[in-house]
Amino acid sequence: MKKILLITAVGTLFSLGSCKKTWTCECTGTSNGVSSTLSATITDTKKNATEACTSGAAIPGTGSSASCTIK
Repeated sequence: MKKILLITAVGTLFSLGSCKKTWTCECTGTSNGVSSTLSATITDTKKNATEACTSGAAIPGTGSSASCTIK
């Protein structure tokens, strides 16, 4: 019985760690001498949200000239 409870508890902890949450992707860049900051909301796991944010896919048009971070 104790083994079943332990396995269930461990399984629950792992499943909660990979749940989808709302993250904010914030990109800062300069175009023609003008600095701007854009943000977008991503609902996904932290890993997937970070990948989408840093690749620039979360905010179309930011390209490689922007510096994006997840918050």
